[in-house]
Amino acid sequence: MTDLPLLQIPGWQQFPWLRHGFATRVGGVSTVYGKNSLNLGWTAEDDPEAVRENRRLLVNATCTEDSLDRGMKLVTVRQIHSNHIHSIEAGDAFAGKLETSEGKAVLEGDGLITNDAGVLLAAGTADCAPVLIVDPHLRAAGAFHAGWRGTAARIVERGVEKMHQQYGSRSEHLLAAVGPSIGSCCYTVGEEVRDKFEEEFSYGAELFEIVLDASNKRSFKLDLWKANQQQLAAAGLRPENITIVGQCTACTLDSSGEARYFSHRAQAGRTGRMLNVVGIARSL
Repeated sequence: MTDLPLLQIPGWQQFPWLRHGFATRVGGVSTVYGKNSLNLGWTAEDDPEAVRENRRLLVNATCTEDSLDRGMKLVTVRQIHSNHIHSIEAGDAFAGKLETSEGKAVLEGDGLITNDAGVLLAAGTADCAPVLIVDPHLRAAGAFHAGWRGTAARIVERGVEKMHQQYGSRSEHLLAAVGPSIGSCCYTVGEEVRDKFEEEFSYGAELFEIVLDASNKRSFKLDLWKANQQQLAAAGLRPENITIVGQCTACTLDSSGEARYFSHRAQAGRTGRMLNVVGIARSL
């Protein structure tokens, strides 16, 4: 293991075959967003070689020292704020069918699922909610990118349904974690977003808090954590099997007072990306 600081779900560490982690912005080789930052996205400002090295560090930090495990293949998608989900086979991943020669994703969508060993699924974020789902009975996993559009399009409900269809997963057996993302403390949206959720979900109004400015103009704070928790529960997951990490990417600081995460809002759009990963070890 490396010293890269990955956030992991304590209860998930009981499964020796499971690999997972939520990246922070700390511990990489990028310098464009601050010294030693772990930018894992192909952003315009960063050196692609730095991104490749950061991704290598992430895989090594997620995996063990076992030579087979260390050879896990990172799989990403070109995210489009949708509810489109791909089922990933290890053969395609290792044959290079899912990425360009530069290592960039070929597939478009916002969710990945697999039950093949050796594949490390990743959802990229810089405020949107990453949701990881694990079937500990059938050894299957999924990674989902849930911004407000994907959440409104029910991406995690669709993800659970697709795991049912593809692998026979049962909702009551599934474990889920909603990772670091922008919290309602820092996430103000317009009336059109509020209206979309209220049209789509019976509990939509519960996800918003009204905010009035000095001129009594209204805006709304959206709780993405609760929105995805509600979707997971609606999909049949048991409440005790849903973990909310509860760290806001826009305002959470590390022990030195520096930002712990990349945040598109807090850093005015010029920022890196985290990857949030889950997969099944090849060596077990």
